[in-house]
Amino acid sequence: MAKILVVEDDESLSRMVSEWLVGEHHNVECSFDGADALEKLEFYDFDLIILDLNLPSMGGIKILKQFRASGKQTPVLILTGQDKIEDKELGLDSGADDYLTKPFHMKELSARVRAVLRRPTSYVGDKLSSGGLELDPGNHSARVDGNEVSLLPKEFALLEFLMRHPDQVFSADALLNRVWASASDSSIDALTTCVKRLRKKIDKDGQPSYIKTVHGVGYKLNVAD
Repeated sequence: MAKILVVEDDESLSRMVSEWLVGEHHNVECSFDGADALEKLEFYDFDLIILDLNLPSMGGIKILKQFRASGKQTPVLILTGQDKIEDKELGLDSGADDYLTKPFHMKELSARVRAVLRRPTSYVGDKLSSGGLELDPGNHSARVDGNEVSLLPKEFALLEFLMRHPDQVFSADALLNRVWASASDSSIDALTTCVKRLRKKIDKDGQPSYIKTVHGVGYKLNVAD
């Protein structure tokens, strides 16, 4: 599961892309304006950016150049109707990782997204395991001691993120930034509730919780305790 920002001013297409990617268990946020997208990228972290080139207020190439100039390495997949080789060269030379022209098939978009996310900085990858806890992002399945556990999307995303960073402590703000979209459902209460639900589903009776609270700091996955 990856956190993806779709920057596309065609709201109908944006909605189609978003719904498709959500159906593949990604956390998707949309932006319909160049300046709004750049502001989101300044304050929030994403695992992939799908970027149109023709946008109101600020074009995609300008966004891309400013984003790369700031030192950010988040993968960028350009999605545009500009199909000339010169346009592709400009996009790739400006820092894009891949380039897909419209019209396109959603299955090709999925393949491009998977390919980009398989690179070393990928958020999505193979099965994860820690102690008796197993997570398969590809199948969106979770098991504890071999028994399947049903997780809600946010629960799965939070657990996956923590399992990819074992023994690292993350503040509540950091987790909200990485797992939640920058929307109204992003709150400390939402995170606390999600952690409580996760613990009820994955923890074993009489044993320490997989998700450890580091008082005054945040949370971490620590199966060694």
